[in-house]
Amino acid sequence: MGAVNVQPVADPLAIAALDAERHVAAAGWDQPPRLFALVRTADLLAREPHLRGQMGTSDLAEGALSAVEQEGLPATSSLETLLGRLAWPPEVDGCAFAIERMVVPPDAERDLPERPEAAVDHLAAHPDRQDVRLLVAVLRDGTSICLLRQRAHDSDDAVATGRDLAPGLVAALQATFED
Repeated sequence: MGAVNVQPVADPLAIAALDAERHVAAAGWDQPPRLFALVRTADLLAREPHLRGQMGTSDLAEGALSAVEQEGLPATSSLETLLGRLAWPPEVDGCAFAIERMVVPPDAERDLPERPEAAVDHLAAHPDRQDVRLLVAVLRDGTSICLLRQRAHDSDDAVATGRDLAPGLVAALQATFED
């Protein structure tokens, strides 16, 4: 994995993404996909003033975003189908999506069994397999950030960040904001 960014984070999207990723990480591994609406904290507090007592100083900073988990995602075997069903009301400024994946070296995908279930089992048993959790957050204006946590290095200070770690997922999430 590349270098881990250890600079303080001041970007509201990055802060919201890190908060959501840590929230997901607190529940451990082997989770289904998790989805969060990102809303301006000031707007959220205007609608739900009772939440102010749960907010920290950084939550109340100008431009801060709050991640609101969207529970009860429909079960589907296809990420494309799930994301294709998403649409957001105007009050939602962005979204974050966390998903776990298995990563193997490119040569591990050679000579896979033809049956999809057998191919997954084959890859899952690969000695160089790495389990990762990817969280991608996007805003309506196209801004995005990706976070990657490896199971083998499961620590809040070892989460990699980047803008282009998952371009396909970034594009799919941005499409959920198109009319």
